[in-house]
Amino acid sequence: MRVLIRYFFRGVRLVLAPVMIISEKLTTPSAIERSPAEQARVDEACQRLALYQFKTCPFCIKVRKEIARLGLNIELRDTQHNPAHKQALVAGGGQPKVPCLYIHHEDGREEWMYESDDINRWLHQQFGA
Repeated sequence: MRVLIRYFFRGVRLVLAPVMIISEKLTTPSAIERSPAEQARVDEACQRLALYQFKTCPFCIKVRKEIARLGLNIELRDTQHNPAHKQALVAGGGQPKVPCLYIHHEDGREEWMYESDDINRWLHQQFGA
């Protein structure tokens, strides 16, 4: 019975995954406008950030949409298809949960922020217009 349930949910994921990806592409907002100097400053700050995620996670999609809306160039690290990224997430953040924003602060401190609402709030505070 357990195997049947597992295959049922794998089938559901196979059907829903393309729908979620297409939906994200169609509903992703355009980026806010910044001057070239301001965008360069934002891009430099984003070099200290990385988002651990996977493509079809609805909470990851929510964060990626906010990243797109804010016009941020944040490295995306896929934990579903890249075991090294998953291992780094568990080693650094302590949990294999996504989305997780890795923040390398200027003072050398590392922060691992989970929860899509917290991540979006932080991104908006740092880079919002």
